Amino acid sequence: MSVQPDIVIIGSGIGGATVAAGLAPSGARILILEAGGHILDRPENRDQRAIFQRGHFRPKETWYEAGGEGFNPGNYYNVGGNSKFFGAVLVRYRREDFLEMRHREGVSPAWPFPYEELEPWYSAAERLYQVRGALGEDPTEPSHSAPYAFPPVPDEPPIAMVRKRLKAAGMHPYSLPLGIDIDRWLAKAKTPWDAHPNADDGKMDAETAALAEALKHDNVRLQTGSRVTRLVTAADGRSIAAVRYVRDGVEESLTPRLVILSAGAVQSAALLLRSADEAHPRGLANTSDQVGRNFMNHNSSAVIALSPSYRNNSIYQKTFGFNDFYLSDGAGGPPLGNVQLLGRVSGKILKANMPSVPEWLLERVSRHAIDFYAMSEDLPHPESRITVDGERIVLKWTRTNWDAHLELVAKLKAVLRKAGFPIVLSRAFDKRTPSHQCGTIRIGNDPATAPLDVHCRAHDHPNLFVVDASFLPTSAAVNPALTIAAQALRVADHIRTGGLAA
Repeated sequence: MSVQPDIVIIGSGIGGATVAAGLAPSGARILILEAGGHILDRPENRDQRAIFQRGHFRPKETWYEAGGEGFNPGNYYNVGGNSKFFGAVLVRYRREDFLEMRHREGVSPAWPFPYEELEPWYSAAERLYQVRGALGEDPTEPSHSAPYAFPPVPDEPPIAMVRKRLKAAGMHPYSLPLGIDIDRWLAKAKTPWDAHPNADDGKMDAETAALAEALKHDNVRLQTGSRVTRLVTAADGRSIAAVRYVRDGVEESLTPRLVILSAGAVQSAALLLRSADEAHPRGLANTSDQVGRNFMNHNSSAVIALSPSYRNNSIYQKTFGFNDFYLSDGAGGPPLGNVQLLGRVSGKILKANMPSVPEWLLERVSRHAIDFYAMSEDLPHPESRITVDGERIVLKWTRTNWDAHLELVAKLKAVLRKAGFPIVLSRAFDKRTPSHQCGTIRIGNDPATAPLDVHCRAHDHPNLFVVDASFLPTSAAVNPALTIAAQALRVADHIRTGGLAA
């Protein structure tokens, strides 16, 4: 471009789009570089065979395990990032998640600031993403300075029945805070939204909520098909002097005053590592040798409860969860995690994991089933990490806290049997599912142990910020999207009020 932008934001997912929305009123010239394009309004968007059986939307990409074996990751490259496919659960970390929390297999460290510091920004993010929810249902709910602007998405009758049964079994089900306009979504087609792409159909994702707000300002521009390949430092080795990217096969370069990296926990770390030079042989922002380390990916399982007497004719299903085992195991022991409904799992979806079973039979089973998602915290571990081998991304994921997750699944199964479901099955998700990847470029007060400060600014490079799931020092055991959005708004405010955007 003829006039260089003041700020380049790399990536348009939750972090990048939200920080853009927060920075837009500053008047600074902002360019958002996105490697992919827009999700178009096509029949495949609601075709469950296309999505789940044929993998229509999965990227043509291979990552590698530390031993060299390749796998196809479930990360998406499009405007809005992974949020185009997310379940739209926009829930806050619990207040205790910001404190040191002892688990069965180790310690989840304290954040460098308390929940109260982020609370106003949580409320702002809930407004931006038009979250539907209800307060007062979940005993673990942290304090809110503002109520939800919209009532919760209603339970369908078969789901309301199960919520009632779980209450009778001693649980405390609460309405999931959701970024979904259910009437708009169902007007397009009668499907769940979880894992289904959104072409402005009512899901409040990074594109339809935050990016749409940012692009109302003439000083903000989005450029698609632009894959960033390298960050280049100035002669002093401190500031980022240039952003190099490839568009239509041609390498181009930008020289902004400020760079905000928001490519996701894996790709942001990979870009910093690939940008190594003579002055930074271990990669940029990496004096601490922590870039790429402490990769976390929630321990998670699908749990399907069946009963011959139960009839589930719901469409979307995903309206409640419970945290009775979140802060302890229910008997005074260490925390186990969160339980929430999955989007309705049809026979077409089940067929993707059971290809030898006839789809008609799986549909019949689905009519008598309800589907849950059990999620436990993955603790930060320095040897759980992302590295690069040329253009290859190498993932070494060292699972932690797995025994606690297995106990959560066992307790959930017992509760569901008590609630009238004699058959309960489970299946763990593996690394091919992007179950809330985070960590890799964490925030902290000490430059020796954290690449970023508390406002996501690189300790090594004063004009570089990293604002996506990689900054998270802990994974907690709830969906991270709202926490990323809240911190993005907090960072944008810091940049604006500090004069960095001028």
